[in-house]
Order: sequence, then C-alpha cells, then structure tokens
Amino acid sequence: MKSQAKRIFWNAMLLGAASLFMRTVGVSFQIVLSGRVGAEAMGLFSLMSGVYGFALTLATSGIHLGVTRVVVEAIGKGEDARVPLIMRRAALYAAGFGLLACTLLFSFAQPIGLHWLKDARTVTSLRLFGISLPLISLSSTFGGYFTAVRRPYKSAAVQVTEQGLKIGFTMYLLTTLVPAGIEGACSALVLGGVLAELSSFLMEFLLYLSDRRRHYPRRKGIDGRAEGRRLLGITLPIALAAYVRSGLVTLEHILIPDGLRRSGSSHASALVAYGSIQSMALPVILYPAAIISAFSGLLVPELAQSCVEDRPRRIRYMICRVWWLSMLFSVGIAGILICFSGELGELLYPGTDAGFYIRILAPLIPIMYIDTATDAMLKGIGEQVYSMNVNITDALLSVVLVYVLVPRFGIWGYIATVYFSESFNTVFSITRLLCIREIPVRLCKWVYKPLLSIVGATLLCRWLLSLTSSPTQASAGSVILHCTLSLSLYLLLLFLTGSFDREDLGWICSLFSGKARTEPSEKELAELPSLKSGIKRRTQK
Repeated sequence: MKSQAKRIFWNAMLLGAASLFMRTVGVSFQIVLSGRVGAEAMGLFSLMSGVYGFALTLATSGIHLGVTRVVVEAIGKGEDARVPLIMRRAALYAAGFGLLACTLLFSFAQPIGLHWLKDARTVTSLRLFGISLPLISLSSTFGGYFTAVRRPYKSAAVQVTEQGLKIGFTMYLLTTLVPAGIEGACSALVLGGVLAELSSFLMEFLLYLSDRRRHYPRRKGIDGRAEGRRLLGITLPIALAAYVRSGLVTLEHILIPDGLRRSGSSHASALVAYGSIQSMALPVILYPAAIISAFSGLLVPELAQSCVEDRPRRIRYMICRVWWLSMLFSVGIAGILICFSGELGELLYPGTDAGFYIRILAPLIPIMYIDTATDAMLKGIGEQVYSMNVNITDALLSVVLVYVLVPRFGIWGYIATVYFSESFNTVFSITRLLCIREIPVRLCKWVYKPLLSIVGATLLCRWLLSLTSSPTQASAGSVILHCTLSLSLYLLLLFLTGSFDREDLGWICSLFSGKARTEPSEKELAELPSLKSGIKRRTQK
C-alpha cells in the first residue's frame, strides 16, 4: 500500500509538472499569437475549434476511458495475456471512428463554414483539422494504455515534445509559408498542430510497441471476442452521450458570436469579444488546473482498482483527501487572480480587456477545479454514464441560455451562462458522489477557512505593498513577487486557522517517502463520524 501511495504521488507530480510546463508554453504561445495575428483571428480560430471539438469527440468516442478501465480490470484479475487483444481491438475501434470523423469533416467543411459559422475563411482550416483526427484517436488509445499500466510519464514526454513541435511548425508557417491575412493565419495555426500530431502519434506508437512487448507479450490460443464486447460496453454509452453533449457545446459556440451580433455588435467586434474570453482570459483561468487535471487523471485507474477489490474505506478516504486538496488549491488561485487580475491582464495582453474578464471569471475557479476532480472520481467508480448525463443536461441548458440571454444582454449574457453552467454541473456531480459513497463534508475546514485565509492574505499583501513601494507599471517581476507574497501569507493563515494542520502536513510529507496512508486513521474516523458509520454499515452487510 505504501508503494501504491508513492506511485500515485510521484506520477501526479511528474504529470503535474509536465502539464504545467505545457500550459506555460501554451499560454505564452497564445500571448505571442494574439499579438501577432490579433484578437479577431483568435476569435475566428476559437469559433472553428467548437466544430473541431465535436469532430474530435466522434473520432475518440470514449476510447481513452474504455481502454483504461478494461486494461485495469484485466491486470487486476491477473489476466495479463488479455492486454494485447484489448489493445488490438481498441486500435481498430479508434482507427474506424477517426477515419469516419475525418471524412465527414472534410466533406462538409464548406457548408459548415458558409452556413453555420457564416465565414468563408474557415473552410480551409476545417479541412486541415480533419487530417489530424485519426492520429489523435489512435494516440488516445495508447494514452489510455499508459494510464492503465501506471506509466503515464511516457505519454507526458510525448505531449511535451508535441507542444514544442507545434510551436516550431506554427511559427515557421506563420512567417514563411502563408500569405498575410486572417485566413492564412488560421490555416497556419491548424496545419502546425496537424504536423505536431503526426509526430506525436509516431512517437507514442513506438513507445507503446516497446512497452507492450516487454511487459505483455502476445500469447496464442486466447479468444479476443470477449475483449471487444467488454470494450464496446464501456465506450459506446460514453460515446453516444459525448456526441450529444459535444454537439450542444458546438451549437453553443456557434450561437455566441451570432448572438453578440444580434445584440448590436459588428461581426469583427463580436469575434474580438469572443476571442478575448476564449483565447485570452480562459487560458489564464485554466492554467493552474493543469495540476488538478493531472492528479485527477491518475485517480481513474486507482479508484477503478479499489472498486474491483471492493475497498469502500479506501475510496472514501481518497475522495475526502482529493476534495480537501482541490479546495485549498483552487481557493488560493482564485483569490490571487481576482486580486492581481489587472496587473496580469496588462502584462500578458496589453491594451485589451483580458484583465477585466479574468477578474470576472476568477470566482468560478473553485467550482471548475472541484468539478474536474469530481468528474474523474465518478469515472473511476463506474459512474461515467451519470456524469455524461449531467454534462448533456448542462450543455442543453447552456444552449438555451445563450440563445435567450446573449442577444439581449451581449457578453454579460454569455458570462451569466458560464456561471450557471459550471455551478449546475458541479452541484449535481458532487451530490451524486456524496449519495453513493456517503462522503462526509467538512465545510469549515475545506471551504470557510480557506476563503477567510485568502481574503486576509490578499488584503494584507496589498497593505504591505502600499507601505513599501509606490504603484508602478506591471512587470513580470512585480507580478511574481505579489503572487508569491500572497501565496505565502495564504499558507500561513491556513495553518493558523487549522485548515491545514500538523497531521495534514505529515500526510503530505509522507508521500515523498511512500509511507502515506491510503485509509483514515482512528483520529480521523473519530472526527468524521459519518465516514465511520458508513464503514460499519458496509462491514455489517
């Protein structure tokens, strides 16, 4: 059990670092691109990305989660010989859906661009998007395998390399191979990504072949039909629900610029406002989520294995710890971004409204990050169908709100929709997890004390800075100094308020040595009576 905790921690640290590095490079690249091609081009690219997102959902069709769960179950039952058969059928499944999505997007690019997106400049880019779909679908299969066998660092290495190649290819195309103009800029952005995806697929495929031959060599005489049925039993329900949700999300993104135009904005100004949120503010808001996303992805196989082994006590403890860490992290990030949104916006996107939108959207960070972790835990315990149903309902309500609110209230209608959508999704996901696993909630320690701590930390930071320095233009050094000081004060106040105590510190430190507990101590059971009673009831059954 100690080695398991150590593996989870170090894999999370590695993936978190890799993901954070890629987010850093990605956000920096977005800043460079925004300054080079303009907010209108970024808005047009974001508009096309909505259609591409639906095509990508069709191409992958739930294959990553399907491979992860089926391979974990096979290994957990000691049936390692099934792994090559699972992967062979998964690759056929991924290739089929990837080619289907590519064909459809390439064939219907012109009517989509002219009649849905209402911009002829999108047609070429949509066709280029289609080329990458089979590659991404197969790469997703290999990524699910590496997650299942607890070697996700191989996928992480490929993703880091892919990000570097994407930047290199894109900048080269922007400077030498495409004519000036928004259409050429969008084509360069898409084609750079396609070339990077091709390189990424080749690298991941070679890594998979090497890993599988070493750990799971093929054996003859094993019937693989059952593997295909089991895989389809997981992927198809997820895929069908994902199609509906992705289609609704695509419709929502198409309706937003159209609604902004109906509210009185011109086509260009609508794309600028849309691009300011989607391509400038949201990347900053979601940047720290790289750590939560990496950690949450590792929870899926761990919780799936705990379900196979029927260990409810460990599942509850892991959920409690994840919620606690997620809240402390997200509340701190939200407070810092709210406090220093002006400086960040001016530093990253000078002369734009990005800082204003960062401040408006930053209060959603705890809701977004908790939803990310909760969604991963629901998938880990086999509740992926419920999670997708919530996502579909959320997307449907968002489409209705965008259609009604954006033409009437403009960009504020869209912001109200984002708040409602994120809150709705998070509340229903958390409620489901609380009900089926009887998870105790410590609002004072997890919510109230962190909120008071970050408010006190940011106010104290502002006061200290007003005593020691005069207001100056935002610079990278001053922003880093302000954020670091606020974070240090936040951690201090967490200790003082008891939201982060000695036992919590000891638990985190023990992760480095692999001695961390994966089940609650007697002291924690005494403090959390609902957890103890839930364990007793399960034991009696």
